[in-house]
Parts: sequence; C-alpha cells; structure tokens
Amino acid sequence: MPNIQRFVPEGPEPDRVIGVVNPYDMALDRELWRWMPDNVSLAVARTPHHPMVVDEIMASALGDDAEIRSTARCLTAVEPEAVVFACTSGSFVNGIEGARKISAAIREETRAPAVTTSEALLEALDVLGITRLAIATPYVPKLTERLEDFLAADGRTVVGTAGLGLDRLIWHVPYNVTADLVRQADHPDAEAVFVSCTNLPTFHIIAALEEELGKPVLTANQVTAWAGLRRLGLPLVTQDQRLGEVGRAA
Repeated sequence: MPNIQRFVPEGPEPDRVIGVVNPYDMALDRELWRWMPDNVSLAVARTPHHPMVVDEIMASALGDDAEIRSTARCLTAVEPEAVVFACTSGSFVNGIEGARKISAAIREETRAPAVTTSEALLEALDVLGITRLAIATPYVPKLTERLEDFLAADGRTVVGTAGLGLDRLIWHVPYNVTADLVRQADHPDAEAVFVSCTNLPTFHIIAALEEELGKPVLTANQVTAWAGLRRLGLPLVTQDQRLGEVGRAA
C-alpha cells in the first residue's frame, strides 16, 4: 500500500500580542477582538473583583496601584508588545496624572509600552485635531463630570453632554438606546462625539452614526484598540471608521 503524505501547511507565524488589563466587570472582550488583525492576539487579565456599583468611588478603586501591578504581571509570561488598560472611568477619574500613573505601573511591570483608554482618547483627539467635542456616557452624573474635568485639563472643550445615569449592568444597554444617547449629546459646535465606557456596546453603530451626524464618533473600545495597535505599527481592521483611516496615516 503506497505511503501517502498529507499536505501540511507551513506556519503559523507567532501572533503579535497585545496585553489587556481589564476591570473585573468588563463583559465586552469580543468587541475589542473585532478590531484586531488576524495576526494579533489579545492576552487578557482582570483586576480583582470588588462588589461595588459603578460610580466615582468604584472607578477610583480600579486604579489601585498594587492591583494594577499584580494584574499586569499576569501578562508577562506571554511577552506582550504593548499593553492597554481597557477602562475609561478607571483611568480618567483621578485626572491626567492618574491615567499616567496607571500606564506607568503597567509599563514597569510588563516592560512594554502601555496606554489607558483615557490616554488613548487624548491621542485620538490629537491625531484628528479635535478640541471641541460632545460626550455620551452611561454613567451617573458625578462620574460624567469627572470625564469633563479630565478633558478640560487637557485643553478640550465639552460642548454637549448626555448620560444614562447607570451604576450597573452597562453592557446590557441596547444599540438603540446608545444611538439616541449619542444624538442627545451631539451639538452643532462639536467636532466629534466620544462615547465613553469600554463596557458599553458600540461596534455596529459607529459608522451609521458618523454618517448621520457628519462627524467622527469615537468610542472607548475603538480608541483603546487603535492605541494598542498603533504601538505595533498596525491600523484597526475595520476600514469604514474614520479613526481607522487616520490611524493608517498617523
């Protein structure tokens, strides 16, 4: 009987790895994956669980230095090329210095470039040349105010705001509610609308809202994925997003 050798393809080449430090209640890992090229893998670690409602106290607790460092250390075995802290409120709640402290701690532990969602937002606004924006958040009012303060400290003007007032189960919000929230937040003077919270589903409504409003609609997971990929020299996969177009040129 003849010896038949079956074809075995070469490879695969090792994936490029982005580490992700997630807050304990992050429920939308798959949304981050949607932005990734085929040769990029996400290695995810979560901060310890604390049974708290989503408010400024909980957001501040998410940035605890010891917990950020221990969570980041969990990623070192896979040697990520870059690491993102995928939480908006946890990185803006203590201002720009608070965000920088988180990314610095992750960078020290992983020896890789690191960026928080809030820092990624500022980078995206710089690339797009945006100084006046509207913000749509699912948060309670005090947490939304902290986001306004964070942007103001970086020289941005918030010209429109809308919030849902939620302190839990943010990932259950349907697209139609979020789309209406973005419309409410928008303002004629806004050069873009930012949709805050990595736990708020947004992926499938961005392009339609950009077309409707005639301006960029940036979301927390979008800018987080973009900033991580930017540190690898790669663009977002989805090519019908304005940030993806700018990211290729930046």
